[in-house]
Amino acid sequence: MWRRFWLKLSLVAIPVVALLAWFARVEDGGPWLLRNLLPPVAVLLLAAYTLYRGEGRWTASGWTLPLATAGFAIPGVGLSAYLHYAYTVNLDGMFDAGAGELFRFLPVYTSGAGLIGFLIGWIVGRNVN
Repeated sequence: MWRRFWLKLSLVAIPVVALLAWFARVEDGGPWLLRNLLPPVAVLLLAAYTLYRGEGRWTASGWTLPLATAGFAIPGVGLSAYLHYAYTVNLDGMFDAGAGELFRFLPVYTSGAGLIGFLIGWIVGRNVN
């Protein structure tokens, strides 16, 4: 069970760690870096809990937790990664005046979006079982 747990968790952990390193590079170690690392770390913790409950399998304890985890990851981490990318390439001159308060409040927005996605995934997962 534990071997399967760590193998499947590594499939989530490796991209999350790469994303965390990219966030650190984009923000250049700015004052809001630790805040912006929270949504990807939350995805890693949710994935670990899901695999733990499923004894090393994603759906062994039902579809509720896997869908809720994916529901958090897609809007929470996806939006954060997109806005980091937009900052990197100065998408459509969006950041000509600087990053402003983007990185300061970004984790609040992405965590809120992730929470809504988590709840939708939870509800859908309960109805699948």
